Amino acid sequence: MFRNQYDNEVTVWSPQGRIHQIEYAMEAVKQGSATVGLKSKTHAVLVALKRAPSELSSYQKKIIPIDDHVGITIAGLTADARVISRFMRTECLNNRYAFDTPLPISRLVGMIGSKSQIPTQRYGRRPFGVGLLVAGYDDMGPHIYQTCPSANYFDCKSMAIGARSQSARTYLEKHLDSFLDCNMEDLVKHGLRALRDTLPNEVELTTKNCSVAIVGKDMPFTIYDDNDVGKYLSMIEGEERSPGAGAEDQKPEGEKDDSVPDPQAGGPAVDEPMDHD
Repeated sequence: MFRNQYDNEVTVWSPQGRIHQIEYAMEAVKQGSATVGLKSKTHAVLVALKRAPSELSSYQKKIIPIDDHVGITIAGLTADARVISRFMRTECLNNRYAFDTPLPISRLVGMIGSKSQIPTQRYGRRPFGVGLLVAGYDDMGPHIYQTCPSANYFDCKSMAIGARSQSARTYLEKHLDSFLDCNMEDLVKHGLRALRDTLPNEVELTTKNCSVAIVGKDMPFTIYDDNDVGKYLSMIEGEERSPGAGAEDQKPEGEKDDSVPDPQAGGPAVDEPMDHD
């Protein structure tokens, strides 16, 4: 029995008990540009690497605000992320209208999981090809959640998703114990260092290809783009990367590296807009 007998429909199980269309959607997340989320006792921080489809276009936004107390960063298909972000905004607005309070982050992420589960089971709909890192602050403190196209979601101390993200997760694991007591600036510096480890050695973080978002106690969800990121990048300027950073997920010589966009390639790719608003 060949694999391609079972990978055309999302409702068909393989003899090994796998649904290949869901696995393909999760591969789309792995090819999106990297993004990192981490939290302390008082703040949650998102750091994302932006891509430009070509030299003539602007960098694709990776961090999306949802409400005053929550926002997301994406890896995968941007069009799918827009659908999910609209759904999240609607749920947050409905909760404020009905109860006059912000929607708890755990309930919001649970709603995303329920919405993502529908196209993993019903015929005629494909899974969402995007993964999210959700950062928020509520009565329970700061939160970082990861969601998957398989409809799974996880409450994380810190997480990195996207291309070459294993290098970032290695950095986060080494410094995990220090995050809880970090102040806001130190937390951002850790996030930028982890994100920098996902880049090839010849590429550097700049104000154009990097975004930062912060939410915390007495601080609404705030996004820093372009020149606003410069003050944070200057804090890690001149520091050496972690040993082995940039070598992970390298392709054999002559093979295309999917984590670096090809300006000559046709058609939409992950983290690139599939249409023009």
